[in-house]
Amino acid sequence: MLAAVRGGVGVLFGPKLIDLVKIFFLDVLLNRRVLKEDFRRWLMHMLIYVGFTLLVVTHALGAVIMPHFFPGYASTILPYIYLRNLFGVAVLAGLAIALYRRRTIPGMRVTTGGQDRYALAILAIIIMSGFLMEATKIVSHARYDDMVAQYGDSVTGDVDKESLRAYWAEEFGVIFPESGVTADAAGMRRGEDLHQMNCAGCHSTPDWAFASYWVAKKIGPALTSAGAAIWLWYVHVLACLVGLAYLPFSKFFHMVAGPISLLVNGIMAKGKTDPANVATRRIMELDACTHCGTCSVRCSVNVIFWEMHTLTILPSEKLKALKSLAFDKPLTQRELRIIQEGSHICTGCHRCTDVCPVGINLQDLWLSMNELLALKGFPEPAVSARQKVAAYYAQKDKDRELIVLPDDGFFQQELSSSIQAPTFWSCYRCQTCTNACPVVANCHDPVAELGLLPHQIMHALALGLKDEALAAGMTWDCLTCYMCQEYCPQGVHVADVLYELRNMAYRDFRAGFAPLKT
Repeated sequence: MLAAVRGGVGVLFGPKLIDLVKIFFLDVLLNRRVLKEDFRRWLMHMLIYVGFTLLVVTHALGAVIMPHFFPGYASTILPYIYLRNLFGVAVLAGLAIALYRRRTIPGMRVTTGGQDRYALAILAIIIMSGFLMEATKIVSHARYDDMVAQYGDSVTGDVDKESLRAYWAEEFGVIFPESGVTADAAGMRRGEDLHQMNCAGCHSTPDWAFASYWVAKKIGPALTSAGAAIWLWYVHVLACLVGLAYLPFSKFFHMVAGPISLLVNGIMAKGKTDPANVATRRIMELDACTHCGTCSVRCSVNVIFWEMHTLTILPSEKLKALKSLAFDKPLTQRELRIIQEGSHICTGCHRCTDVCPVGINLQDLWLSMNELLALKGFPEPAVSARQKVAAYYAQKDKDRELIVLPDDGFFQQELSSSIQAPTFWSCYRCQTCTNACPVVANCHDPVAELGLLPHQIMHALALGLKDEALAAGMTWDCLTCYMCQEYCPQGVHVADVLYELRNMAYRDFRAGFAPLKT
């Protein structure tokens, strides 16, 4: 907290304040980052964000806020009756775009979770129940009677009452229980005069509420049934309260955490920030994620997901896994292995960070995630696979003094399943690959440190010595620089063969640490 206060004071009273204001207007309010990435997504966000915010200001808090700025404010007069419908329709249009994107953009369908559906559903219920409530008020004769009783001082006598009722039935769409409430031309003129004297000051014609009035015209009679108004009121208010209660535990919270993430990441100096503030920023970023899926769509390794079906390969899902790790939630060994696999497959291309609409430094989070996994005993999968292979063959050597050569030819057949692997048969141990290898060149005692050298591994494979080949340090320390392969006079795919060996070991590791086949 002290580090955060010091950093905040330094920004507010330093040159970075200008940057802070710029980020607030361009990135927080106008969503510049989203606009640069996808106009349709920016439009969706602005429709929901601006529409709902203005609904809160002009409608939910209208009676408290609006009279201070607009004397004579009433929710049923122009322009407020029109604007309320406009903002509501804007939110529904944004929700429609969100649903369309979720269903049509490749890669987003697999990232749609419960929080996404609940957020869209709650917003849709709030807006649609609001339109239905307003439509009920438009056609409600009970509400009309209450208004006349409260404000209709000039409406006296049965003739006046019938004239005004006929006018409101014709011009305002009120549905009265008496069928065919009508008046002659003189009665309609009398009704219009009474309306101007008693009602016009706070009631514009309902056709300005274009969405609610359309609903009222379509299903008006159904909305006049007993209890319809009160039930819709309960649904609308309850949906708003559920949304408020759900806000801190859902993607709604990004409305608070997102702007903070954008502001903090925009002014933090790389390498000069207090480590305590870096830790605070990381925690805030975990709550700032909107789970929009943009990072997953743009991820350079997301294609591997469709092959391996490990959900934590996708950045948006990996972030949820990191949240579980950061808050020390109980995870099984299998869940940790899945997280481990997705975390370390990242290439560090920075695409996810560049396109994140709330400015999360995802690259930094992935590095901290790898550190956290290593502390829990789950380092890079290749390291785990290597450790598993080493432990397995060490136990085999301990159990029996001599390594017995396999006689079923299984190993050769499995290696032969790839295009490049059978080339090891062409090796005649000239040692060109070993002489060209930078790993060998940087070892003080290559045989002691690597076990087998590249040309020896190729020869071991030809003899069927899978134990020797897989357990050799050279198999795992290879940099895949392809120097060995380029210089080989026999065209042996040395680096590709070492790749294939590691893949074989990793397949067994991924299968749940099952014993390696013999």
